[in-house]
Amino acid sequence: MNYAQLLFPDFSLILCGYLVCRYTALNRTVWQQVEALVYFFLFPVLLFHSIVKSPLELSSASSLIGAGLTMGLCGIALAYALPWLPGLGRHIDRRDHAASAQIAFRFNSFIALALAERLAGPQGQVQIAVLIGVCVPLFNVAAVWPMARHGRRGFGRELIRNPLILATASGLMANLLGFRLPEWALPTVSRIGAASIALGLMAAGAGLQLGSLAHGRVLTVSVLLIRHLALPLVAFGLSQLFGLSAIQATMLLVFSALPTSSSSYVLASRMGYNGPYVAGLVTLSTLLGMLSLPFALGLQR
Repeated sequence: MNYAQLLFPDFSLILCGYLVCRYTALNRTVWQQVEALVYFFLFPVLLFHSIVKSPLELSSASSLIGAGLTMGLCGIALAYALPWLPGLGRHIDRRDHAASAQIAFRFNSFIALALAERLAGPQGQVQIAVLIGVCVPLFNVAAVWPMARHGRRGFGRELIRNPLILATASGLMANLLGFRLPEWALPTVSRIGAASIALGLMAAGAGLQLGSLAHGRVLTVSVLLIRHLALPLVAFGLSQLFGLSAIQATMLLVFSALPTSSSSYVLASRMGYNGPYVAGLVTLSTLLGMLSLPFALGLQR
């Protein structure tokens, strides 16, 4: 499978946003408004639709759910622990860590669904949809918590006000209650979802300042190693521990090695953190996905 070809659209949109922002009249002033549109409307619609469109068969996929949640909790714990690890803490800026911890465990759901379909057809998409449905709420809460805590904001207040949290929580509840969007609404919602991905990636490119990665090399290397090396190894071990079927193990390994979510930049920027630094991490993670995905699948073989 050509992973470079699969990841090229995301990387090219980041590059387009970078070039448009710096070499046209569509400067940062314009892109700040785009970020607000993506954060408060487009991404929430995308997340809600992504969760409700596939029924969550919790009973038949209990082992996969257990392995996925355990892997996610391992990634969150590793990301949170970085400032307190011996030899690393003094090299890590706590504010940048609060914004970038999410890079270590969040994922690009569109790439996940595309890979699942290519590797295992409809059955693979069902399995990956289960992982997305149960992990997105956990990961979004875990992404918001360090920033709310470091910014001395009430965590409960941030959860109630955060549109991504509201969208994922309501989507999960609607899914479990059996709610489905009517057919006439699907084309509109699908177009909103496509727009959110394109504009979110371009906004990340517009905010990109690769020079900002230079002062946080230790943090950069650490969160990307968790995302693209540690989690695939954890997933492989959990697939054995939970006795997953071949398809379930493949989907868990794919899930563990995905590039990080493009909404990470928008979330960090809208909460007042170092958006350009997080945008650089999103870009590097997209590139590293071309290495981590074949590495993860190679573990199973």
